Amino acid sequence: MTAPETTPQGSSDPASPPTAATAALSKKGLGAGTVGLVGAIVIGISCIAPAYTLTGALGPTVAEVGTHVPAIFLVGFIPMLLVAFGYRELNSRMPDSGTSFTWATRAFGPWVGWMAGWGLIAATIVVLSNLAGIAVDFFYLMLSQIFQNPDIADLTTNPFINVVTCLAFMLGATLISYRDMQTTQKLQYVLVGFQLLVMVFFGIVAFVHVGAGDAFDALPISLDWFNPFAVGSFSAFAAGLSLSIFIFWGWDVTLTMSEETKGSSSTPGKAATATVVIIVVLYLFLSVSLINYAGVGEGEFGLGNPDIQGNVFFSLAGPILGPLAILVSIAVLSSSAASLQSTFVSPARTLLAMGHYGALSPKFSKVHPRFFTPGYATIVSSLVASVFYTVMRFISEDVLWDTITTLGMLICFYYGLTAFACVWYFRKQWFSSARNFFFQFFSPLVGGLILAVLFFTTIIESANPDYGSGSNIGGVGLVFILGMVIILTGIVVMLIQAKLRPDFFRNRTLARGIAGDRNESTAALPE
Repeated sequence: MTAPETTPQGSSDPASPPTAATAALSKKGLGAGTVGLVGAIVIGISCIAPAYTLTGALGPTVAEVGTHVPAIFLVGFIPMLLVAFGYRELNSRMPDSGTSFTWATRAFGPWVGWMAGWGLIAATIVVLSNLAGIAVDFFYLMLSQIFQNPDIADLTTNPFINVVTCLAFMLGATLISYRDMQTTQKLQYVLVGFQLLVMVFFGIVAFVHVGAGDAFDALPISLDWFNPFAVGSFSAFAAGLSLSIFIFWGWDVTLTMSEETKGSSSTPGKAATATVVIIVVLYLFLSVSLINYAGVGEGEFGLGNPDIQGNVFFSLAGPILGPLAILVSIAVLSSSAASLQSTFVSPARTLLAMGHYGALSPKFSKVHPRFFTPGYATIVSSLVASVFYTVMRFISEDVLWDTITTLGMLICFYYGLTAFACVWYFRKQWFSSARNFFFQFFSPLVGGLILAVLFFTTIIESANPDYGSGSNIGGVGLVFILGMVIILTGIVVMLIQAKLRPDFFRNRTLARGIAGDRNESTAALPE
């Protein structure tokens, strides 16, 4: 951790005179060619963390839309896929670890680009704290199952024990993320493979219980579950969809690794698309199996029971798997631990790019000379996430639910900006071919509009003190307060950086561009 770090060749001090090279995309010293297609997909699935994500989001989604969870998951999948197409197009033209920050800057200029980068960093900081919180829950559940002492599981309700354990998980993930990408890949193959096998097994056994007639509150599977138009109200639909988008979040980590991936202009986009498709199939299978087994009522194990909605697998593992319930605990623990580690990839590399192009302190542009990772940015991400979780844990007992809902708002914000950046950047090529029209105009535009509607709907709805977990400050919903504080803080920090580092905000270190322009190839392609 104390080894010296270097600033990669090609990065420049923002205070130095601008040159043609610094206004173009450039390499940052990361380990090129260290991640293949399969490795990128595995890391993408790991970052989404399906076991952790679904146990935290299934209950709140049921609370909003009842049995129509599969429909909401399908609808949530649509904007994710459409936006993924836009990401793929941008990456094929401009492979860069800064992703949303870099692409929005190239399309709209430094101010919008800076806020897109802030949205990505803020979202990942929020989810890092959430991941660690879930890991704490299942760590103590696993211990209680091993020692057959249910009191051990209750230790998570002690805020001091909870926070200390959370910080220990955060430290471990930071140490691994600080090392090279090969270490990350090797760890992820094991953890991701294990959680996928357990989740499929969990769903199959739930169906077996239904077939045997001993399910808790079996509901016959209905095509109506897949009908989004049957949801009771638009506000419930929007709230459920916001949660649905959260469960797909994380696939863009494959793009932030573009400078470290074999075939940087094509492999990350393929990995992102494959990751989203694999995840939606898994989510549909699990959501149908658990609704089929437990129903959506408020009984002891019903998915409508508010006492279990914050952590569904925690409650259903025993009834469904019996003595093998510990497998689910280990799967969710490994899922959250794996994602905690892999999620560091995105904020660290976005901070690296922002430092590299002069949008933040040049300290963030430092790359470790041995591990070829953004060490300084990784440590800063860890410290901020740790502080955020500690503060949130003492403000709200329902910290997991509130941060999940806030995360949905932030995802809509920066994914939407990136989708619109794709549309605007390729505006000269929209009608040059049917392919360009669909992938560079129609898909990202529709995906971006859906996310924009969800973003503003969530802002309006979350001001209600009953929104989300019901936590509020002064009669204003905590989710609204969190979202607004994060965005407004970003604006304040951006204004401070504009004063300290004016070159970036004057288009001197990263120039605006447009696909098809005669100068685009010089500015858009890595050195």
